[in-house]
Amino acid sequence: MEAKNTFKLFLPGLHSDKNNDLSIVAADLREQTTTLGHYRSENGKVRLLDQQQYKTDDFGSFSEIAKKFLTEFNLEDVSVIAVAVPGPVIAGKSEPLRLKWILESEHIKRETGVAEVLLVNDLEASAYGLQNVSDNDVVKVHDCVTFTPGNVALLAPGEGLGEAALFWDGQCLRPFATEGGHCEFSPRTNDEVEFYSFLQKIYGIVSWESVLSKSGLFNIYRFLRDAKHQQQPDWLTAEIEAGNFTEAVIQGAKDDRDRICSMTIETFLTYLAREANSLVLKMKATGGLYLTGEIPSMLEQFLTNKNFYKNFIISDKMENILEDIPIYLVKDNCTILNGAAMYAAFYQD
Repeated sequence: MEAKNTFKLFLPGLHSDKNNDLSIVAADLREQTTTLGHYRSENGKVRLLDQQQYKTDDFGSFSEIAKKFLTEFNLEDVSVIAVAVPGPVIAGKSEPLRLKWILESEHIKRETGVAEVLLVNDLEASAYGLQNVSDNDVVKVHDCVTFTPGNVALLAPGEGLGEAALFWDGQCLRPFATEGGHCEFSPRTNDEVEFYSFLQKIYGIVSWESVLSKSGLFNIYRFLRDAKHQQQPDWLTAEIEAGNFTEAVIQGAKDDRDRICSMTIETFLTYLAREANSLVLKMKATGGLYLTGEIPSMLEQFLTNKNFYKNFIISDKMENILEDIPIYLVKDNCTILNGAAMYAAFYQD
């Protein structure tokens, strides 16, 4: 990876013989689809052997998906299942807001017959997955003149707004999850106050996830359409009705096809830069900012055109710190799944 932090993660079991040749199932659990992978640990790394994707709503529980995967690939010697969930994990339990399930590691153990089951926040898993991202999947958005090794911030707008960080202990980076995406959105300009009022009527409490996510992108769009009276073109109406809004509005902005598309993406990127700024400052992330997930990957050409960086460094007193924060776009869409496998294999000695 191009990053100046070498991503030497705190994984106590990385060099333990007992963690070699483990059979691992990792899962990336999402609202629409759930992806499972079968891995084998080898010499401090994990190797993907099989992978399958399932429609999440087709199943009554995660255990049902796991058992189907185990049966389909005839897996009988699995040592551990690691489930990356889109929400907080507390004491082996999680109740993700966008899913109908309550997940409990002990329940999944009983249902699957696998001796060890780990639940980990999906962005924490993604942080572990950064270690194995190839250089080809990392785009440098901004380099710094003076680099200071330190904490790292991870920001991922997608179905929701994922935020995580890695604490630099002087030798290793230690990933941890946050629920910063649910902090309240705050407006800065008169137009943004109007936008806030627009969202408040819908949500009551307006979080950053209501602005920086797939639904947030649509919220920006419909504010421009309904409150600012920007015209919705017929071709985009058809794409919205077909369920293709996110891809269509981003492509429309790339092609400069309609004003409302360009305005939507420009506004989204301004908010993304501002929340990235806040996360970096709160975490004192001198080690860098990493943008991951489906939406940032689709916005690559806008993230690298300098406007994002110009908005990122706006601050009352901290421009000198923000200017020396390297920014990277991670285009590997398997960091969550791979990271869950890494965590499962080497989280303990």
